[in-house]
Amino acid sequence: MPDFVEKEAKTVDEAIQLALDELNIELEDADVEILEEGSKAKLGIFGGKGAKVRVTVNIPDTKIVANFLDEIINRSRSEDDYPKYVITEKEEDGVKVIKVQISGNDVSHLIGRHGETLYAMNYIASLLVNRNKNEFKRVYIDVENYRKHREETLVSIANRAAERVAKYKRPVSLDPMPASERRIIHSALQSNRNVVTESQGEEPNRCVVVKIRPYVKKI
Repeated sequence: MPDFVEKEAKTVDEAIQLALDELNIELEDADVEILEEGSKAKLGIFGGKGAKVRVTVNIPDTKIVANFLDEIINRSRSEDDYPKYVITEKEEDGVKVIKVQISGNDVSHLIGRHGETLYAMNYIASLLVNRNKNEFKRVYIDVENYRKHREETLVSIANRAAERVAKYKRPVSLDPMPASERRIIHSALQSNRNVVTESQGEEPNRCVVVKIRPYVKKI
């Protein structure tokens, strides 16, 4: 879909409607620039000039995310089982963040194995929001607080691995996980004095390896 179109018609309103129809959007999701007002023909015969407008797509980012979620979430279910979501937008640490919390009776299909479906949704939504934008916005989608619980689990896994490495002096390779989860492991052990972490392998089998921290002799 193009970002804007220019249309001509007898009146401004008609030209705007032609543009909206071609872009398949509502007026509330568009910026309208009137290029030519148009004029009536003298004596109803000569010199008439049509109106010309430029209509540019300007859909709010929260609506972009909502439209995407509506396409993803299974609408074939009954209304009672249909997952609900809440979208908010605010600034955190100087970066605008769009947060989405999805809830429902059965939303496991929106999470996937180790959150693969959830992270994929988050990635695509971020691409849609930031496409052709100068200012980056972070998108954070969660389903029934899965990401919070998963982060707690990953921190626990990281700490147990660090204890094993410190005790047996042998590296421990964790299961393959997406980049967002690997960052949690790295962050959890960043200040650990006994171990270091590094990512190894190629996607989708890239994993974190926890190793004993090299001894540095002080001079």
